[in-house]
Amino acid sequence: MSYTLQIGDAAPDFVLPATDGKSYSLRDFRESPYLVVFFTCNHCPYVTQSDETTRATAEKFAPKGVAFIGINSNSEYTYQADDFEHMIERMRVHGFPWVYARDESQKTVADYGGLRTPHFFVFDEDRKLVYTGRALENPRRPDSDVENDLERALQELTGGKPVSQPLTNPVGCNIKWEGQLAHWMPGDACDLV
Repeated sequence: MSYTLQIGDAAPDFVLPATDGKSYSLRDFRESPYLVVFFTCNHCPYVTQSDETTRATAEKFAPKGVAFIGINSNSEYTYQADDFEHMIERMRVHGFPWVYARDESQKTVADYGGLRTPHFFVFDEDRKLVYTGRALENPRRPDSDVENDLERALQELTGGKPVSQPLTNPVGCNIKWEGQLAHWMPGDACDLV
């Protein structure tokens, strides 16, 4: 992946099926002043070990007008656990407070330039990118982090302030591209699960 959205870029639209049986586009979030689009999956240890931190952030900022949509773009041929049926089961078990959508074609992750799971993109009321990167520096050990970069960005955004650190490095497993194993880097933590 050679391109990722830059600060100030507009959110690319999408139409994606979700685990609740509906399809979602940007228009479906028009009632929310702010939107977090994040690339996630079912199996990545960086995702599963930080899910409750992401849940707490989504719940904390929902009353401030922040909506979340998690998008799973991973190829199910690399990890069968990332298929849509497993997504439905994951939401049934965990009841996360976000829309969980499937990007089977991988067009949406390519449009956004998602690099890892998880990778967060925060958009303002004009759907311009104001923050991209990680929530936690060490998602596999969420209790060890002093600062949550995603929460800081959302606190500043919802408080009417500019985001002080709009760009951080996402930390997690590489996106699993279909038919492009070159993007599946040796040493990726997901190789070990």
